[in-house]
Amino acid sequence: MTQAQPSNGAFQAYRASLLHFNDDPAFHQNAYSWHEDGLLIVNDGHVHVAGDYAQLVDFLPPGTPLHDYRGKLIVPGFIDTHVHYPQTDMIASPAPGLLPWLDKYTFPTERKFADPAHAAQVASFFLDELLRCGTTSAMVYCTVHPQSVDAFFGASEARNLRMVAGKVLMDRNCPEFLQDTPESGARDSEALIQKWHKRGRQLYAITPRFAPTSSEAQLELAGALAKAYPDTYLQTHVAENTDEVAWVKSLFPQARSYMDVYDRYGMLRPRSMYAHCIWLDDADRQRMSETGSAISICPTSNLFLGSGLFDFERADAARVPLSLATDVGGGTSFSMLQTMNEAYKVARMGGSYLPALRMFYLATLGGARAMQLDGTIGSFVPGAEADFIVLDPQATALLARRTERTENLEELLFAIAMLGDDRTVAATYAAGRPVHRRAN
Repeated sequence: MTQAQPSNGAFQAYRASLLHFNDDPAFHQNAYSWHEDGLLIVNDGHVHVAGDYAQLVDFLPPGTPLHDYRGKLIVPGFIDTHVHYPQTDMIASPAPGLLPWLDKYTFPTERKFADPAHAAQVASFFLDELLRCGTTSAMVYCTVHPQSVDAFFGASEARNLRMVAGKVLMDRNCPEFLQDTPESGARDSEALIQKWHKRGRQLYAITPRFAPTSSEAQLELAGALAKAYPDTYLQTHVAENTDEVAWVKSLFPQARSYMDVYDRYGMLRPRSMYAHCIWLDDADRQRMSETGSAISICPTSNLFLGSGLFDFERADAARVPLSLATDVGGGTSFSMLQTMNEAYKVARMGGSYLPALRMFYLATLGGARAMQLDGTIGSFVPGAEADFIVLDPQATALLARRTERTENLEELLFAIAMLGDDRTVAATYAAGRPVHRRAN
């Protein structure tokens, strides 16, 4: 892993095919910009301009280094809107469902993050793995331990990454060794907000794990924090599987639905990210749309844990902001390309069709929009932070054979999404600096 260095303000230029989005292809024509022979010009860690090579090359300042990636595709860095860094070491753990999986693997694994040295080592590996897979921004769950948050943000800051993370809040229905209290959880979260939120490229997320592991007192204080710090994020889980939904109904009988539990405490708002959202009803989706709350779709973990199939059509009908996520360690890969692969299959099983262009939108600008960060990450508009990746359509023999026979952009992207993985990522850049290069 190449550590990021301070920018010297010099221009850098990158020649390759370029793709980025200006809107959701599901709802708008001309939602993307495609330059088969393109040029991306970066200055001081930000996008200066992106377009056709022939139109821009003559405007390069003299002496600008030109990095030649012809034959490859440059896209904005992938954005993973739901992932658990403490679960890195328990990925691919067998269990008959979500709740027993939490008890047998998740909670014992997270106990180790009371040790700052352990947390720092896992955070470093986790971030390097994200970068190897082309993910430059993520919404990340830490553990209940404040030191797990410090370790994560410290590792992210060293790499100059745009990351969102938060301390998990959990004061009941979990092992005693992972419990906080409503007061201690709120106090620790506020201290972490003041320490890390908007420090460089770091952003804080208020993080109740999910409704069953927080008392009403804790949810009330989490909602109060969200109101007191409206530019922070809020992340949690909702309606992942039917056993969980039934459990929430027994714990909160006064609530109309699982989503209504959060709504009662002021947690539906812009910059709130709800993972899974499989077992919602139309009233829930409409309420999310009204409040600017976003959905993080986690197809790989939903299939792995047998939770259910996300309903793309109903979410789109309500115009809820959508994004994609790996949900490691319920998800079994850090690769957003493999996540696209699973999302396509989930959509087909649910009677929907998910074009490749939309999958790439959801993994880039869609994630940025869901996080209220469009214009900052997720595209190549002038002034955006220069987080981008270089995809190699010839990374494997099979991918090369298939992409040689593609006839249009949609076919090319579809082949990359279905056949690609971490090997497809030739290089990853964060704020204009290389943070990963594939070993050839």
